Amino acid sequence: MANPDLNLLFTLDALLAEGSVARAAHRLRLSPSAMSRALGRLRDATGDPLLVRAGRGLVPTPRAIELRQRARQLVQEAAAVLRPAEKLDLKRLVRTFTLRTSEGWVENFGPQLISRITAEAPGVKLRFVPKPIKDSRPLREGEVDLETGVVDETTGPEVRTQALFRDRLVGVVRQGHPLCQGRMSAARFATGRHILVSRDGRDSGPVDDALKQLGLEREIVSIVGGFATAVALARASDFIASVPERHTASLCTGMYVFALPMSLPDFTVSLLWHPRLDADAAHRWLRGHVRAVCAEARGMAKAR
Repeated sequence: MANPDLNLLFTLDALLAEGSVARAAHRLRLSPSAMSRALGRLRDATGDPLLVRAGRGLVPTPRAIELRQRARQLVQEAAAVLRPAEKLDLKRLVRTFTLRTSEGWVENFGPQLISRITAEAPGVKLRFVPKPIKDSRPLREGEVDLETGVVDETTGPEVRTQALFRDRLVGVVRQGHPLCQGRMSAARFATGRHILVSRDGRDSGPVDDALKQLGLEREIVSIVGGFATAVALARASDFIASVPERHTASLCTGMYVFALPMSLPDFTVSLLWHPRLDADAAHRWLRGHVRAVCAEARGMAKAR
């Protein structure tokens, strides 16, 4: 098509979302016959039937499945472009934001963030959901508004990022643990019994790699999926947990925290969001508060 009718994108999105000509017509406030004609134009434009009959219903072709997410994203971005800019009225704002974070982030930063948000916008709710794996799909598909984490090769190229703070792994044990006394060395550290945090089930991590370079190996007695679980186990036993220092500061209150006696690189925890929300005033406001809360926590950590 030399001059494609971009309205067909909205038709395609509705058809693929509903899987029915009648429901898609109702969604776009068209007659079923108009929607059928639009489906015919889409078939001509794409060279694919898109939806084919199976029994009494319609099922998408492989090409339609391939186009579904792309069409959804384009429609969302077009809607954002054409949406008129409105002055943000925080007192009247009613909205629920979904934040996906690693275990420990909510416990450490959540209370301050919720307090700041509700003081300015009583109608705003924050929904925190876990981050079992690193995957940009929830951001792309609009299931998540904001995410925190370390940017790496799994982060989608379109995702916007902004650094929040630098962090490092530290060791943590209960008060009165034998490691609380005496000089800490890599050899002494390695002789303890350790808890490994691994979201993907791996039986080793960066601490093991650093020890291996020194010709040492530690005993791992348990593998858990999150930092809060690791800290709780260490608090109630003689086990040693290695966790991000700033990310888990509140979780480790009352415990003995020490620098790891081997060389490990620091890492940056960042804020991530999809570009379609870049210009959203309420989203910008929320991002600002997340950055401020993390900056305050960073300042308190330096003061200590």
